[in-house]
Amino acid sequence: MKTTLYTLLFWLLLSSCGKKTNSPDNQPPDDPSPEQYGTPFTGVPDPEDVVLYQVNIRAFSNQGNLKGVTARLDEIKSLGANVVYLMPIHPVGQLNAFNSPYCIKDYNAVSDEFGTLNDLRELVDAAHSKGLAVILDWVANHTSWDHTWISEHKNWYQQNSAGQIISPLEWRDVAQLNFSNQDLRKEMIRSMKSWIYKANVDGFRCDYADGPPLDFWKQANDSLRSIKTHKLLLMAEGSRNNNFLTGFDYNFGFNFYGTLKSVLMNNASVNTLFTTHQAEYVNAAAGKRVVRYTTNHDVNGSDGSPVNLFNGNDGAMAAFVTAATINSVPMIYNGQEIGMQQNIPFPFTSVKINWSNENTTVKAAYKTFISFRNHSTPLKRGSLQPYSNNDIVVFTRTHESETVLVIINMRNNNQSLEVPAAIRGNWKNGLNNNESLVLNEQLSLLPYQYLILQKTSS
Repeated sequence: MKTTLYTLLFWLLLSSCGKKTNSPDNQPPDDPSPEQYGTPFTGVPDPEDVVLYQVNIRAFSNQGNLKGVTARLDEIKSLGANVVYLMPIHPVGQLNAFNSPYCIKDYNAVSDEFGTLNDLRELVDAAHSKGLAVILDWVANHTSWDHTWISEHKNWYQQNSAGQIISPLEWRDVAQLNFSNQDLRKEMIRSMKSWIYKANVDGFRCDYADGPPLDFWKQANDSLRSIKTHKLLLMAEGSRNNNFLTGFDYNFGFNFYGTLKSVLMNNASVNTLFTTHQAEYVNAAAGKRVVRYTTNHDVNGSDGSPVNLFNGNDGAMAAFVTAATINSVPMIYNGQEIGMQQNIPFPFTSVKINWSNENTTVKAAYKTFISFRNHSTPLKRGSLQPYSNNDIVVFTRTHESETVLVIINMRNNNQSLEVPAAIRGNWKNGLNNNESLVLNEQLSLLPYQYLILQKTSS
């Protein structure tokens, strides 16, 4: 009888523990999910359909704050983007620091520099009302040296043999977190999830995602995906192909950008773009994508603006169309769409984007191309068939009965394309009111000229 009673008590205890660890949100029993602010956005696009717009909050407006972003959401929308990616919004450390927005002092607060939680909520609400999703930049790999964890949880950081907390790589302004510590993981994931509830955001761009171990990202992404009220977009700013296996929708096209520079600046063969493309898609299941760009906050500061890097507006546009069409999700960095020539150097406080100084021709070209992409299932989901030579990008994207043909002269001189037999014939110009165009044996292209053609098979 005593044995039976002990057995019954054991199973009751085990059952109780099971209920505690399997709460609806996988939240620990002593840390319930916060109350949801707002209504979860039902307009989050599928991963393949995203056009990403990166906002460097400090440079984006004269105010350099969240309200300055909210004021220009209509402009972002009119460009054709559907996801706004905000660079870090959190308070920045001051100890051993360089004012980097990626030196996080508090994961749970909005920096006074940018405004308040209510300002963030107003931005997200306004974006959602315009059909735009919003994702936050998340810096999981390291913290500032004056983060409270330094004194309260030293074992949450990696240490050398002398017991001193170390920095990652050459980044001396930040301290490297220790992901073998399960309490750290739990707190990091709790903080990420809290922004979905308290600000109603739609996902994260995870900075230096190649730093934390893969099993942490699997744990974090599984926990984020358990929030069934939200459709989330999750991007790894990393190049590890295994990032795709941890639940990320996206990896980052570091290598494609490097190859693009080699092609346009050093006359490398166009065919290397497709070799890089294939390498970046290892382990990418259906629907997963690589985010590709011609500039972002890092390379804009180090390499210069696309206009200067790629030999003028025409070269910059040829680069962007290439990056945006080879089975990728395009990312636009604030200012490039107006042909901004001045770069925005780190720590992004010395330059404000002059929106009144826009190149209307450049902006119109971005709008026309992005509009076509947004309405083109082949460019977003179609199978890829390259026909390129050393100087000219040529490929088709086909989905069911629709085919899109992309032709881009990657050189700053006239080029003649010997048109492959498979793509000769009648086409419609997708960027010019579906004007009819017949491809014969030869096609002459002006410097950096690009064509987006389409047809439907019978």
